[in-house]
Amino acid sequence: MATRGSRSEKVKRIFQQFDLNRDGGLNREEMSALVVAVNPRVRFSDEQISAILDEVFRTYSDFIDNDKGLTYDGLLRTYDDGAGDVDRDFEALALELKSDDDNDNSNNNNEPASSMAFEEASTSLVVDERVKSPEPQKQHRTATWAASPNHGIIFDDTWKLVDDLEILIKRLKTKQMKDLKTKCEHSDAFSDPGWSRELGPSMEMNKQIIWDETRHDYAIFVKELGVLRSRADGSRSREEAFDGHMAIGRLLYDQHLFKEALVCFKRACELQPTDVRPHFRAGNCYYVLDQHTESKEEFILALDAAEAGGNQWSYLLPQIHVNLGIALEGEGMVISACEHYREAAILCPTHFRALKLLGSALFGAGEYKAAVKALEEAIYLKNDYPDAHCDLASALHAMGNDDNAVKEFQKAIDLKPGHVDALYNLGGLYMDMGRYQRASEVYTRVLGLWPNHWRALVNKAVSLLGAGETEEAKKSLKEALKMTSRVELHDALSHLKQLQKKKGNGNRNGIGEDAFTIIEPSKFKTLGEKTTLRQELATALEIRSFQRVTRLFRCDVELLKKEMNDSKTPLTYSGYGVPEKSIRKAALESILRRLLGFLKPETFVGSVKAINLKILSVLDESESGRVDLGMFFAVLSPICGGSPEKRKRVAFDSLLWRPVTGTGISDSGRITKADATRYMKLLRSIYIPSHNTSEMTEIHGERDDSLVSLTDFLAMFDDPECGFGAMSILLKLECGDRNRHGNTVCSVCRYPVIGARFKEMKLRFSLCSGCYSEGKVPSGLKQEEYCFKEYGSGSEAVKDKCMWFSSHHNPKK
Repeated sequence: MATRGSRSEKVKRIFQQFDLNRDGGLNREEMSALVVAVNPRVRFSDEQISAILDEVFRTYSDFIDNDKGLTYDGLLRTYDDGAGDVDRDFEALALELKSDDDNDNSNNNNEPASSMAFEEASTSLVVDERVKSPEPQKQHRTATWAASPNHGIIFDDTWKLVDDLEILIKRLKTKQMKDLKTKCEHSDAFSDPGWSRELGPSMEMNKQIIWDETRHDYAIFVKELGVLRSRADGSRSREEAFDGHMAIGRLLYDQHLFKEALVCFKRACELQPTDVRPHFRAGNCYYVLDQHTESKEEFILALDAAEAGGNQWSYLLPQIHVNLGIALEGEGMVISACEHYREAAILCPTHFRALKLLGSALFGAGEYKAAVKALEEAIYLKNDYPDAHCDLASALHAMGNDDNAVKEFQKAIDLKPGHVDALYNLGGLYMDMGRYQRASEVYTRVLGLWPNHWRALVNKAVSLLGAGETEEAKKSLKEALKMTSRVELHDALSHLKQLQKKKGNGNRNGIGEDAFTIIEPSKFKTLGEKTTLRQELATALEIRSFQRVTRLFRCDVELLKKEMNDSKTPLTYSGYGVPEKSIRKAALESILRRLLGFLKPETFVGSVKAINLKILSVLDESESGRVDLGMFFAVLSPICGGSPEKRKRVAFDSLLWRPVTGTGISDSGRITKADATRYMKLLRSIYIPSHNTSEMTEIHGERDDSLVSLTDFLAMFDDPECGFGAMSILLKLECGDRNRHGNTVCSVCRYPVIGARFKEMKLRFSLCSGCYSEGKVPSGLKQEEYCFKEYGSGSEAVKDKCMWFSSHHNPKK
C-alpha cells in the first residue's frame, strides 16, 4: 500500500489534473470529469453523475468553497474515508510521480512482472485457462461494483482471486448450461418489490438463475471455491483478507450463487464486524434465500454499524432503512416497515422508491389517507412509475374514489401493458362498480399473461355471473377447479347449478333485484328461546367475520396473560393526565406477531390491517401512534380462543394490569368503576355497529374512582344493554359455523346452508345466517309476518321434522 506521503502526492496530482481553471477547487463540472475519468469502463447516466455529485458535496460540505467547489483537503478526505482508491485512480489516469528514467525502466519490466504475479497466484485448478487469457485483471474491471470508488477492490491480489473465480464459474456454467433454469419467467409482469440496488443485487432479484446443487460438478465447484477462500484467509493482513472475501462474495452474488456468497460475507463480518457492507450484503443474501428473519437481523447490524460510524456511512443509511423495511415486510411486519421507509425518505427526500414503499406499506396497514399522500409524492418525483400508480389506485379505491382509481390503474397499464397486479386489481374495481362485462374482459387479459392464475379465473366466473352469462361462468369455475380443489369452488359450482335449475323452472336466475325482498325487522318473529334475533345475529356475524380475518380465535387467551407477565412496558401519561402503559404501534405489531406466530406473513398482514382499522383506530383517538397496551389486551380478550370464563377473566386482569392510581398500583385485585365503564363503551363502539365512537365523548368526564371487583365486572360485562351480550351468540357461531345441512340451500342466495339454518315455519323455506340477518326473503313469498326457527345442525332439523310428522299423522285418539 502507498504511504501517507505518496498518497497525498497522488491526490494532489489528481486534483491538479482536473482543476482546469486553477482556482483551487473542483466545481461540479470538474468533479464530473474526474468521476468519469477514474471509471473508464463504466457508462454513467446524467442522473447517476448528478446523484454522485450531490452525495459528495453534501457529505463533504465542510470542505466546499461556495465559489470554487471541493478543495484539495476535501478530495484527500474522500480518499481517506475510503470513498475511492488513490492507487487505482492514479493508475487509471496514467499519471506519474517518478522521473523519466525510472519510468522507462518500469515500463520495460511491466510484462515480466505481470507474468510473475500470475505464476505466483496460479493454482492447479485454473492455470490452463489463465495462460490462454493474458492480463485477466484488466478484462474483469468492467464490473460496476469492482470499479466503484466506495465499494470496489483495493488490493491487487484480490483481482487474482476474482479472475480465478470467474474461470471456475464459467467452467460450472458450461457444464450446467443444458439444465440451467431461470425462476419467474414472467416476473416483469408483477410489481417491483422496490429492492434498493445501490448496495444490493446488480441484477433483477426476481429473475434468479437456479443452479443444480445436487450435481457432482457443483460439489467440485464448492471444493475449488474453498481453496480460493483459504487463499483469501491467508492474506498478509485482515484488511486484505476482508477485501478478498467481499470481492468473492460480490461475484458469487452476481451469478446468483447466494448460499456461497453468504459464506463469504459472513466471514467478512468476522474480519471487520463494524463495517457496514458485509452485514448489508449478508442481509441481501438471506432475503433472496427467503430467510427474512436472518435478513432483518443482518440489516439491523448494518444499521447499528452505520449509525456508529458517523459520516463515513451516512450516504448508505437510506438504502439500509429501505432494505430493512423490505425484510420486515417479508415477515409481514408492515407497520414496522413503515418506520424505516419513512426514515429513508427523511434522510433522502428524493428517494422515490422509499416513498412508494412507504405508501404501499401504509396501504397494507389500512392507513389509506397517508398512503395516498406518500404515493402521490413518489409519483411527483417519478411520474413514469407504474407500481406507484397501481398502489395509488388501490388506495383511492379503498377510500371510495373509484373514478380516479380507474384512471391511476390505467396509467400503470399504459406505462407497463403487462402489469398483472394493475390488471387484476382493476378487474376487482370494475366488479365493485357493477361493471361485470368490463371486469371479465380485464380478467381475460390477466389470464393471457398468467394462465394459471386461479383467483383470476374465479373472479372472471363471478363477473360473468354478474353479467348473466351463467354457462361461461360455469366453464371458468371448472377450469379453476382443475388448478386448485378448494371447497369454496365446489360451493360456487353447486350454487351455479342451483341457479340453472331455478332458471329451468321458469323463474329468475337469482341475481336480479326482484330475486328477494328485504323485510323490516319488526316482521321477523322467532320461535323458541334458542332462535337468535335478526339484529343480534347481524352483530355477532360481523364480529365472527373479524375473528376469521384476524385469526384471533386461534390465539389462546392465556397467551395475552403471558405477554402481560413478560412485558416491561414503562409508564407514560395520556393527554388526560392518567398514567398508562402505552406502546408504539410498531412494538405492538411485534407482540401480535408472537401471538399469531402460526400465520404466514401475507396472512398476518391482513390480520394487522383489520386490527388497525377496527381496534387501533379507536384506541389511538389522538393519532399519536401509541396505544394503551392493557386496554388493547382487554379489548382483544373476548374474541380470542378459550372458554368464555377465561376470556372475561383475562379482560379483567388486563384492566387490573393497567395502573389505576397515580402510583400505578392496583388495589386488592379491583379496578376503578371509571376504567370498567370506559372499557365497556370501547368494547361496544368497536364491535357493535350501532354503537359508534360518538358515545366515547362521554368517557372523559368526571372519573368515578370507586372500586369494582371481578364479580361486579362480570355483571357489567354480561349486561345486554351496556355490556357485551353479543358474546353468547358469538360462542354459538364459533361452535357451529362450519356445520352443513345436507343438500339444503338458502332460498334467497341459493348457496348451501352452512352454520345455522333459519326455517320459516309457515311457508317452509330456509335462509342462511347471512340472508336471515339482512332480512331477505324470496320475492314471491310475501306475508304480513314471518316466524323462524333456528337449527344448529342437520340432525336437529331432521329430529324436529320427525316430531312434526308424527304429530300430524298420528293424532291422539
